[in-house]
Amino acid sequence: MIKIVFLGAGSTVFARNVLGDCMCTPALWDAEIALYDIDAKRLEESEIILNAINKNVNSSRAVIKAYLGVDNRKEALRDAKFVVNAIQVGGYDPCTIIDFEIPKKFGLRQTIADTLGIGGIMRGLRTIPVMRDFARDMEEVCPNALFLNYTNPMAILTGYMQRYTKIKTVGLCHSVQVCSEDLLKKLDMEDKLEGRSELIAGINHMAWLLEIKDKEGNDLYPEIKACAKQKNETEKHNDMVRYEYIKHLGYYCTESSEHNAEYNPFFIKSRYPELVDQFNIPLDEYPRRCVRQIEGWEQEKNSILQDGKITHTRSREYASYIMEAVVLNQPYKIGGNVLNTGLIDNLPADACVEVPCLVDANGISPCHVGRLPVQLAAMNMTNINAQLMTIEAARTKKKENIYQAAMLDPHTAAELSIDDIVKMCDELIDAHGEYMKEYC
Repeated sequence: MIKIVFLGAGSTVFARNVLGDCMCTPALWDAEIALYDIDAKRLEESEIILNAINKNVNSSRAVIKAYLGVDNRKEALRDAKFVVNAIQVGGYDPCTIIDFEIPKKFGLRQTIADTLGIGGIMRGLRTIPVMRDFARDMEEVCPNALFLNYTNPMAILTGYMQRYTKIKTVGLCHSVQVCSEDLLKKLDMEDKLEGRSELIAGINHMAWLLEIKDKEGNDLYPEIKACAKQKNETEKHNDMVRYEYIKHLGYYCTESSEHNAEYNPFFIKSRYPELVDQFNIPLDEYPRRCVRQIEGWEQEKNSILQDGKITHTRSREYASYIMEAVVLNQPYKIGGNVLNTGLIDNLPADACVEVPCLVDANGISPCHVGRLPVQLAAMNMTNINAQLMTIEAARTKKKENIYQAAMLDPHTAAELSIDDIVKMCDELIDAHGEYMKEYC
């Protein structure tokens, strides 16, 4: 029996999507599914919902077991073939609130703060110790399992696992598989969707749509550039930052404009506050989402469950397709986050990059991309610098390395002095308390 472990199963909606996908996949129908979390209530809710899906779409063929708390984690992981990671260490309250409110006191504003910026750095530093423990348990009880990481900050966490543990790890994001489709739809170019080809590579949340061609092999970028320029000049919409990338860098990237607004020094600037409105940037967006989700969860839970009649249709999340490809030795292509073993020639070897990968019984096989256009590699490097320094801080456990990671973050460095960066980091470390206890 194939065993699938879901770490952070209290993330009910995401667990429903990934594990519901597995129950819609014949090769995974009779899997043993281990749900693990440290929150008893959310774990129980997920178990109820997933048992209903198992009954309604899978004739109860999967065996679902719940494991609560650190003491039961090793047993949850024992003999796993696949481990899906979707944890959020510290949650919205207190950690997300801290990550937004303390920087705001120093004049540093953020939108999402889960991938880069000071919020992403802090999230990475409090999450790595937990993932280090996961790796130690896995090395003991399921050393050959494939670890599918969905937790942000993707490049920091996945990069740490790949460099400093023995666990086979790939990072997975939601944005690669919908990047070009969403772009063409927003630009009213839906007639170009069918039969298109594309190449995407870079780093997580800033991987570049390097090529996009129609079914006859014609380059779609000239039309995309013209349409994006016109749309940014004539209307306010929610993807203005990425269209500005197209205008000035020549290429579109995978993750949303609200994310990318904080990955560079160009858009959120205290000296030019009008840019926030000009490019329709939703400051403090992630806390708002968290509040809405928390307030609406009971209603959403009841809606999902539908009096036990819940069903599921296989989504576009990569996880079930990867498992299917491995189990059946049936090749499948993904965009995966992997160590840069000569894949992108002009990015560092120890960076975690997002590139096309083939999946089969041998696992994840990344594809060589070559050189990125210089301006795109340079943009990626501004993020990689902070990512690598955050990983180094997690390795050394030294505060000075945390300061250096923040100093290398492009948005933070553009807004704050070094002295204020150090003060802000110290205040964040103190406020996070036990979550940051190993950093000195």
